[in-house]
Amino acid sequence: MTNISKTYTLPAEPLNLKQKVGQLFMPAVFINDTEEEVQQMEKLIKEQHVGSICFFHSRASAATNFEGKKKIVHNEKSYDRLLELIDRYQNAASVPLLIAIDAEWGLAMRIENTPQYPYAITLGALKDNHELVFKVGEAIGQDCRSAGVHWNLAPVVDINNNPENPVIGYRSFGDDKEKVLGKAEAFIKGMTHSGTLNSIKHFPGHGDTATDSHLGLPVIDKSMDELMENELYPFKKLIESGIDSVMVGHLLLPQLDSENPSTTSSKIISGLLREQLGFNGVVISDALNMHAVSKRYPEKGKLEYAAFTAGMDVLCFSENVKEGIDEIMAKATETRIQESFERVWAMKDKIFKKENYSKSQGAEMQTDSILNREIAQKCITELFGDAALVEKVKNADFLNVSVSFDKKNRFSELISSNFGSKSMNLDEALLSEKECVLLSVFPPAVKPKDQFGFDKKTLANIHRVLEEKNTLIYLFGNPYVLDILKLQPSSNVVLVYQDFPEFQEVAFEHFSGKIEARGKLSIQLKTF
Repeated sequence: MTNISKTYTLPAEPLNLKQKVGQLFMPAVFINDTEEEVQQMEKLIKEQHVGSICFFHSRASAATNFEGKKKIVHNEKSYDRLLELIDRYQNAASVPLLIAIDAEWGLAMRIENTPQYPYAITLGALKDNHELVFKVGEAIGQDCRSAGVHWNLAPVVDINNNPENPVIGYRSFGDDKEKVLGKAEAFIKGMTHSGTLNSIKHFPGHGDTATDSHLGLPVIDKSMDELMENELYPFKKLIESGIDSVMVGHLLLPQLDSENPSTTSSKIISGLLREQLGFNGVVISDALNMHAVSKRYPEKGKLEYAAFTAGMDVLCFSENVKEGIDEIMAKATETRIQESFERVWAMKDKIFKKENYSKSQGAEMQTDSILNREIAQKCITELFGDAALVEKVKNADFLNVSVSFDKKNRFSELISSNFGSKSMNLDEALLSEKECVLLSVFPPAVKPKDQFGFDKKTLANIHRVLEEKNTLIYLFGNPYVLDILKLQPSSNVVLVYQDFPEFQEVAFEHFSGKIEARGKLSIQLKTF
């Protein structure tokens, strides 16, 4: 990657009131936008004095509520496009923009052909090893800064204690509040060392819900005592230790505010977050286009004003910037505007004036491949119902069965070349008289929607193999997949978590007996 981070200077002259309001808006920008759309955004930034932008991949993603409805076009030159657009948008701005992105597991979350690091659920499987989580946060932060991105809207500190959660799941470090806190602290310290701003999310806790807030409004019906004991615990502790910003999710907490989602609730933002938990930094909304809240405010600008009035400082993914600014200008007091502006300006001052962040590149930084391999060696997890059967499979003339959906199955190739067991599919395995099966599974999707992307026939054949054969599974994906596999009490699984080449090679080393499994599953499955 080429470092294009330029030195930008904040204006010496004070901003007028409308310019200050513009600084509170963060519209979405897209790597795959047309030239016409880019020019429209340049015009918006210039005319409305927009303060920040958040990069997304395309207008066909979950972030735009169109996942599965529009075709995602892959762009092999996404990174170059990112650099180009950052440069163009900064040039359009009279005040330097804060550039934000969701890079929970690296720029690869939004940008093709950039380093990808393990999901939070994978890091959650590490027993302590906070130094590795620190390195991940630092590496992601450095990748961001090298591209000209200042603000990583991460980490997720939701405690994922609901297996049915459709939107958090693998993005959470786990279901134990202390472990979530420890991993989040290490991740944040790593990002801070790189000079990247952070944002803990999704306040006041999105873990215990079965509703996707992109599509509907999740309800967390818990008492204040219950919330403080669990959901709010990592937020409270991290606020005490010092963080840059808190992202408020779209949630309804009837015990605290029975009428307003948290994004537009002064009881939750001004009351709970500001007064009770004592947070004085920047409060940013989750994307305001999400149906959990956008459907409630059909009139343009009303949602932005409601969120601002509730105590929000930065209005992320506002689709009605001009109308929102007009509403705030017409109805808000200058004092209230100044409060939010000063918080945002302090963040810009930190980035653009001091320029004291670490440029820890070169020898100090591990490559993503080396770091991913080290994590793989320490996170692989054994879930054995009958360990004796594992040895039986390893010592038998086993079938090397691959379910990989056209993904590169390096693991199966290594098994084939080293153990002489040719890779085969499920249909072939079911026709064989051999009893022992080594089954490598690469789920089509990481999200639980539509059975993680499995078609009915494949899933039915996996169920048959598990029922009829002595099977050892290596799962290269989201552990929650196990809950749809109809495992037997005697089933044996090795969780590898990621399908990166480094993880596949380490999984082969584990099967070969060269390394031991050191990880521990960080969430509770229905099966085990």
